[in-house]
Amino acid sequence: MITPTVTAVFGDLAPTGTLRAAINLANAALVQRDPATGTLTGVSVDLATELANRLGCQVSFVTYTAAGQVFDALDKNEWDIAFLAVDPQRATKLAFSPPYVMIEGTYVVVATSPFHTVEDLDKEGNRISVTVNAAYDLFLTRNLKHAQILRAATPAAALEQFLSGGCEAAAGVRQVLEHSSGSDPKLRILPDHFTVIQQALAVRSGLQAGSTYLRSFIEEMKETGFVREALDRSGQTDVAVAPGEP
Repeated sequence: MITPTVTAVFGDLAPTGTLRAAINLANAALVQRDPATGTLTGVSVDLATELANRLGCQVSFVTYTAAGQVFDALDKNEWDIAFLAVDPQRATKLAFSPPYVMIEGTYVVVATSPFHTVEDLDKEGNRISVTVNAAYDLFLTRNLKHAQILRAATPAAALEQFLSGGCEAAAGVRQVLEHSSGSDPKLRILPDHFTVIQQALAVRSGLQAGSTYLRSFIEEMKETGFVREALDRSGQTDVAVAPGEP
């Protein structure tokens, strides 16, 4: 798959000789960490490993506890590629591949609350707890008309802010909310969603050879079933693979 521009691609994606991949540990649909060994698994890990194999180099995982931290680290030269949700605000500094998975952003509420759809929450007086600069924070900031957004540093802190009674709901990725709250009978995850989040590979804007290569790489990984197999292997059978580009 490497083209005659291999030198330019390698220079864009692994300028230090190692592919440094930023991983957001907060998104359990895409990455899982063994609490005993610290070993990382999941579709993002598998994609980064395969990409490094294609480039003929080692991969190094740079971990963060929230997506906003990944984006904030861009100017610190801590990573070469990042697994992030596509967002117009982020696209001012990043070039995104086509999405490789689609995941829903929704709310968790108290089971006895009167809220049954995402639309019910966008009312005056309602407070939504979110992780600062997460994809769903950026989306809700642009789209909520009446509800108030209260931000926390991490998904765990956002959930705690909600559980403490400070908010009517907490926003998040459906799979993450199900993992953290789905078994609690006092809580309820809404059946609909306020956005479908497109997860993609990203590099710094201006890296033409690298970004072009990533586009074809992701499309191949979807078409060959690599992404579906990686999701299933990590137990994420309900996460949808993004459709291929026309």
